[in-house]
Amino acid sequence: MSRSSRIPVRIPVRIHARFRAAAVAALVAPLAACSSSASSGAPAAEATQSPDDRPVTVSVTPTGKQVPAGEPVRVTVSGGRLTSVTVTDAEGHRLAGKAAADGRSWVSDRKAAPGTAYEVTAATRSAGGTARNARTAFTTAEADKVNKVDWRPGTGTTVGVAQPVSLVFDHPVKNRAEVEKQLKITTSNDTEGSWGWMRDWSGRDRVDWRPRTYWKPGTEVTLKAELNGTDSGPGGGWFVRDYTTAFTVGDEQIAKVDLDRHRLALVRDGETIRRIPVSGGTPGGDKRSWRGTAVLMSKEGTINMNSETVGLADAYDKMVDHSMRLTWSGMYAHAAPWNARHLGRANRSSGCIGMSDADAAWFYGQVRPGDPFEITGKDTKGVVAPGNGFGAWNLSWPEWQRMSALR
Repeated sequence: MSRSSRIPVRIPVRIHARFRAAAVAALVAPLAACSSSASSGAPAAEATQSPDDRPVTVSVTPTGKQVPAGEPVRVTVSGGRLTSVTVTDAEGHRLAGKAAADGRSWVSDRKAAPGTAYEVTAATRSAGGTARNARTAFTTAEADKVNKVDWRPGTGTTVGVAQPVSLVFDHPVKNRAEVEKQLKITTSNDTEGSWGWMRDWSGRDRVDWRPRTYWKPGTEVTLKAELNGTDSGPGGGWFVRDYTTAFTVGDEQIAKVDLDRHRLALVRDGETIRRIPVSGGTPGGDKRSWRGTAVLMSKEGTINMNSETVGLADAYDKMVDHSMRLTWSGMYAHAAPWNARHLGRANRSSGCIGMSDADAAWFYGQVRPGDPFEITGKDTKGVVAPGNGFGAWNLSWPEWQRMSALR
């Protein structure tokens, strides 16, 4: 046979048996004919492929349509090594991953999310040095139930030194350790802190991250909750998106409330700025105030306060100015001009910390969400619980660490 009549030989890539025949065309890119090492006088048909240059076998899991979500993407090869792997969804988002040191396997860092189409491209090199690409695709089944998150604080805010990062879930979270692994806090000064799980006042599952001690002023904080593709567990459903927030810690401001002396002192960076006469909750019953550390949750301005909403029958129903929420159970600091004769003298409120109009207006303008209220007093109804607002500071550091699902 003359050299001009030699027939090019095309060698197909072998695909792992777990791929359906229909996926072969998508997985294997067209390959160029292998060159022959035979002498010019030998017929081309008699040329044999070098054992070192045989096609690489590529295997990808998961594969197929409507496959279960929640597993990482895995790529393995034999007869060569991986040079790169790209996993991309229909919107162009990539799943990053890591290859093994020997180049024979690759695993995505994150799991496949529900209801998503993925394309996998594996670049390989044979033992003989031939480079090829293999492609395949798969889709995951839709989530039968979706879990969502409400989080604090909001992005771009400046908060007080006691503000935790707090996530409240729409549905139960049974796979707490798995969820907690996806929550990443980064700070500008390597602040030590820990997550803690609790039942929110609303009855929903919640997880907070607090520093070991109050934040250092000026700290920049970022939360990345990479939850997309994570299963909450029985009854909770899937997370189908990620969440992120970033905020800055402002000046150190502490409201020190002494209910026995009926005084509030605003301390900023260690210096007392102003002392204010107050009246706390009436001793001896359900109208007593909470003690311990409460955190200013929000500044709500003028609101209607109705005692029936907090289990105190018809004790009051009025519009209240300069309202600052301290607990979910209804304890506020606010203006209380109707209680003027008791300010600085006696505790005669229905559980809130009341002050004059003028003092409340000034104080309202000074504080921000996240500022701690350190409340002391002999006759109170107990310490603020972790889930009643942001009461995590009433636990010791070892107690708080034990509330993590990863401890």
